[in-house]
Amino acid sequence: MDKKNSNASADKNRADIFRRRTKILATLNPTNTTPQRIENMIYAGLDASRHNLSHGNIQDHIKLIASIREVSKGIKPVGIVVDIQGPKLRILDFNNSESIKLRRGNQFILDAECGDNHGDENRVGLDYKDLVKDVKPGDRLGLADGIMTLEVKQVKGSEIICEVLTNGQLFGRKGLNKIGGGLSAPALTQKDRQDIKEIAACKPDYFALSFVKSASDIRELRQLLQAENCNAAIIAKIERNEAITNIKEITQEADAIMIARGDLGVEVGDPHLPGYQKRFIKLARSMNRCVITATQMMESMIHNPVPTRAEVFDVANAVLDGTDVVMLSGETAVGKYPVKVIAAMSNIVVGAEQEKLSGISRKRDEERFFDIEESISMSAMYAVNHHYKDHSDELTIKAILALTESGRTSIYMSRVSSGVSIYALSPNIETVRRLTLYRGVYPVHMVTKAKEHDDVITEVVRELKEKYPNYIRAGDQVLITKGSTMGETGGTNLLQIITV
Repeated sequence: MDKKNSNASADKNRADIFRRRTKILATLNPTNTTPQRIENMIYAGLDASRHNLSHGNIQDHIKLIASIREVSKGIKPVGIVVDIQGPKLRILDFNNSESIKLRRGNQFILDAECGDNHGDENRVGLDYKDLVKDVKPGDRLGLADGIMTLEVKQVKGSEIICEVLTNGQLFGRKGLNKIGGGLSAPALTQKDRQDIKEIAACKPDYFALSFVKSASDIRELRQLLQAENCNAAIIAKIERNEAITNIKEITQEADAIMIARGDLGVEVGDPHLPGYQKRFIKLARSMNRCVITATQMMESMIHNPVPTRAEVFDVANAVLDGTDVVMLSGETAVGKYPVKVIAAMSNIVVGAEQEKLSGISRKRDEERFFDIEESISMSAMYAVNHHYKDHSDELTIKAILALTESGRTSIYMSRVSSGVSIYALSPNIETVRRLTLYRGVYPVHMVTKAKEHDDVITEVVRELKEKYPNYIRAGDQVLITKGSTMGETGGTNLLQIITV
């Protein structure tokens, strides 16, 4: 199936690997992802892989990460995102069937002492035993991403006695949320701590932290990673009502945020999600942070070979909002068309990016900057966005070549919308992989042999012309940023426009 899917889709999208600006993050399943499928996904448009520790054996995830890095070597850098499970807010399984029917008006009990595989039509067990301490009569609980709703009538010992408000078929192991927020579960569990110790040796590029409530959750994870000698960046998953109150502090402390629309929608109500999505994308970009839009973006393609038009609009609107990344979950982890869905999403993104709404911005033109790297980065973006051919709509600067150790200059640049590609060239492979999630940035692992400024520029341009002959040609104007001293982190202080 992968071969058949990829030959048409991947070849068609091969040219877009370095032309599409918004990045695609896809969830990979260690039980069904072969090296051939990884290659097909990369050519279809995969920029980074998500490894969900809520499912599967951690050793299988470690093997899959190694396989992705091996396969991607000859194609392009692929980022690795490890998604920590966090507190399991789920019901347990039923005894005689995989699901039961909930009927409106009936009583249903969530019982902290009911064992796994002991649930029935009257009650079911809980993974999160402390739920009995977090709820009171009148509270509402959402099951299975809010498809079914319960109202708490009484809390009696280990039992939360509820009234069913919404009919539905309830399957075991489904998620559970308190509508409006207020759960006391910590962001990191003992299982998470053990998982981090085991997987940190793989040097993932990002760790995604579930159910973040405050900036202190981010700091706690960073301390755990430092203890394991792991410098991975941290993604704060925004899925709790409390996170909205603390969104600025969380975004400032994290390296990226993920708008996890499933759990967040249950807690705050789906009608509020579009507004929050736009606000959070704008906030993250203003704070020089990466932002990921996630959950049910192409959900129908778990079973169908093409997306619905509503899904096309959803992905396109996230791109027009300015998101760095659009994410796939079950569509690629358990869906029938894991390669096709990436190719379809890539095509939607490319289409959306051709709209003027997604093009050039004048963001930060009037601001003052006190950091040299940021000043150089903003000067570069001002130059490319204002440098037109004969006062026409055609930009004359065709690309930016950012020689960077830490990646900061290209991150700053990516916060300003532009139609110009930012090639981030770094000798640091960790920097290269981390930049795979930033919109408009094409990271390239490159160790220059030259030392003198002119020789470095010549070597960089020559290598890029060889790697990307369709994008950088003789006669093109390109803008270059670099440090006067090569190999120095935070040393970018030069800007130059040259003709190739």
